[in-house]
Amino acid sequence: MAKVSQKVREFRLREQTILSCAERLFIEQGEDRVTVEMIADQVGIGKGTIYKHFETKNEIYLLLMLRYEEALSDLFRSLKGNDDPEALFREFLRFRVQDPDRYLLFDRLEGKLAADKILPDLLQKLHKLRVSNREYLSEFIVSRIAEGKLMDAPVEYHIGAAWALAHGACSLIKSDFYTRYIGEPEKFIDFLLDIGVRMANRRGR
Repeated sequence: MAKVSQKVREFRLREQTILSCAERLFIEQGEDRVTVEMIADQVGIGKGTIYKHFETKNEIYLLLMLRYEEALSDLFRSLKGNDDPEALFREFLRFRVQDPDRYLLFDRLEGKLAADKILPDLLQKLHKLRVSNREYLSEFIVSRIAEGKLMDAPVEYHIGAAWALAHGACSLIKSDFYTRYIGEPEKFIDFLLDIGVRMANRRGR
């Protein structure tokens, strides 16, 4: 029994290693150029072993997106009971913009998967997780509006504004043209986070 458990642990660990290596390759070389063979070589295993874990590269895409959203869900849970009322919104934005390559990768992957409509079970799981994350963020926004701290606008507007800020920031940070003027991206990100948590505040709050 212990031997089986050890095999299961090793299988799961290898699966996470494959996903991490695949993500790195997708970012460095572009997901369309990366083959299953390249992922296997990076991990140090045979191509056939990859297929013991994943049937297609699209499945790898989806599982990476699930892992990304699960990390956001974990972040939200870790912030429960935080005394800083702006912490959740600030950390949500930081999560999106702190690794622009990763954010932009998943933005591209979402477009591919939405068009193909493949792996419906995994897509449904991703949808449920995103709905849960959105509800958590919505509860925060509604409470801040009720306290008179945020503008009384539809929740979708607040979430959309935060998403637009994060998306624009990631695109700008990866722009060769604009990075010549921005300088250190860390300082720019801090500046954006400060704007992000206050852009919808009611005046004087």
